[in-house]
Amino acid sequence: MSRGQIEGQELDKILFFSPANCPLPSQLSVVGLSEGLITFTSSLVVQRDIVGRKRISNLISVQVVEKSKETEEALREGALRAVLKDAHNLFVLFYGSLRALLQSHPRGDVARSCLHAFFPDYLSDFMTGKKFRIPSISESLTHRGTVQLFSPQRETLLEAQSLQELLKSWSGGGMVRHVMILFHNILLSSTLSPADTTTLFLYATLRMMPSSLSQAPRSRSSSRRENPAAGPAGLLASNLNNALGPSRLRNLFTNLTTSPSSDVVPNPHISDAHDSSVDDQGTRSSVPRPLVHEGWWRDADNFLCTDAWGSETGRSKMLPNVTLRQSEERLNLCVYQFRSLTLVMLVPKSGGSDLIPNLQGQLLEKAAHKIQKLEEKVVKEWPGSNAWHVAGYRYLYNDSNNKVSRFSPASKVATLSLAIQVTATIKEEVKVPSVAVSCFLTVQPLFTMVQESLAALNRIRQEIDLETGRSERSSSMEDRELELCVRTKQNAWVIVRTRGGLELYTVLEKASNTLLLACDAVEKLSKRYFNGSFSSD
Repeated sequence: MSRGQIEGQELDKILFFSPANCPLPSQLSVVGLSEGLITFTSSLVVQRDIVGRKRISNLISVQVVEKSKETEEALREGALRAVLKDAHNLFVLFYGSLRALLQSHPRGDVARSCLHAFFPDYLSDFMTGKKFRIPSISESLTHRGTVQLFSPQRETLLEAQSLQELLKSWSGGGMVRHVMILFHNILLSSTLSPADTTTLFLYATLRMMPSSLSQAPRSRSSSRRENPAAGPAGLLASNLNNALGPSRLRNLFTNLTTSPSSDVVPNPHISDAHDSSVDDQGTRSSVPRPLVHEGWWRDADNFLCTDAWGSETGRSKMLPNVTLRQSEERLNLCVYQFRSLTLVMLVPKSGGSDLIPNLQGQLLEKAAHKIQKLEEKVVKEWPGSNAWHVAGYRYLYNDSNNKVSRFSPASKVATLSLAIQVTATIKEEVKVPSVAVSCFLTVQPLFTMVQESLAALNRIRQEIDLETGRSERSSSMEDRELELCVRTKQNAWVIVRTRGGLELYTVLEKASNTLLLACDAVEKLSKRYFNGSFSSD
């Protein structure tokens, strides 16, 4: 699937570029540089990842980050790559494989429309004003691509599993395929594979939490009628027109136009009733925008509704649907939210239009009381937002096998930034007949302990990422063990222990700790909170 290899068709290579108003020569320069790097590295190591891109056969996503003195220590290749991986996984969840889209629509119009519907909403979460916020050292004690799992008491966990089995048992097990239960933004239970759980969990925490919901249903039809020239596709078309001229533009890039229909194209992944480009009424299906802000709202019966997948004149809203990565099965979403408890249910698309209403009716009749009881139990057991705080420790635990992580709350990590140095300057002033002594306290801005220790941790994680990549390629992950102890300039300790697919990163800020005391502290942390997985015994 080689695109844009013929002279005069180079622009076919670009399916999406952000920012859309970037000059075309710069866009083509980035594409050319990326192709050169990929060609060079492919000749050395087949299918090896390079900085800031994720390769899927001939489909490549590239992230370019400006290097400066302010960002040099904050940048970590693994964190940048994780942003691209999250984007890829979410895109496949909503639209299916990009390769499949290009195979079914070789011109690339559908793929471009899906990318332009997806990426601006995804990237908006990283924008602070007009500036793109890259992962910084403050996120050194977090790990993307994982879920945060709450393990309640055995009785509560059994009740959650019982609820899942009840939902899956209706209609002979054909009504509900999978169930995921969240409490706030923490995973309680899931019947999905770890990979699918991680992606759906990410989407739920981004757009389905109570703080992210719209207070009232809104119409997207008005936004669809906005001037398309103000959108990404319009900006790209405008740049093409200025650079190439109208006649050459039509020959090279005929699928990008500034007509209102450019934002409304047939999508094979919307629903069975809307697969064709034009239905009986002559209406074309709109491209879903699952990541649009406030695209979900909660109805009076506690079910979440959305119009982010589009709707058509004279028809009801299209059902939200996703594609599972492991089975490649496409399923409809049904979400029920009671207070802080969110149930995400996946039901087969083949069940017909009555399946979701039937499921909602049975849930309200047979399971609502059970859900309320489960929520009340979890609330009693939940320690609060600082549930994973351990006094004296700043830590990150990562289980790459099950894609589960646990880390210190951001508010507790930030408390280290209060460390300042106070110096006293004595100034003597001689007066007659006595001597007066004045004392001035000067607060000097410093590279605080939290910044210095997290910057050190960031550099260490960079090395661990490289070592992990080597181990994965040599299939030696299960036997890999590593322990690393670093004392920072501010006398904090950064200690790393890895064993198989488990990783524990610890920052200890007690300046009086010796190496022996620091290692003993990590040993206690491992035995008390992580079942001794990192103990040296």
